[in-house]
Amino acid sequence: MSEESCSLSQRECKPCQGGVPPLAGEALEKLTAELGNHWQVIDGHHLEKEYSFKNFADALAFTNKIGALAEENFHHPDLFLAWGKVKVTIWTHKIDGLNEADFIFAAKADALV
Repeated sequence: MSEESCSLSQRECKPCQGGVPPLAGEALEKLTAELGNHWQVIDGHHLEKEYSFKNFADALAFTNKIGALAEENFHHPDLFLAWGKVKVTIWTHKIDGLNEADFIFAAKADALV
């Protein structure tokens, strides 16, 4: 995990209550660069990353860790589990886009591997 992502993972993931615009432009670029670790911003709307594992059991264990993290932080990503991989997709539904909490959650997910 990069040092930048580590600082993101140490921040508190505060759920968005809506009423704010999704991140765009320089603010979105800055957080994307800070997060790093192969996360991709898709169409300026959501974050996506695929994690690889040596077998289904390890991928399932990671999925369960992400689920526990999601419940802890009231931030619920879309998860796709398959043999040897887990794809995580994150965005804030209330604003139909990205905010800082999405990047914090992504960094916390990276810390689980």
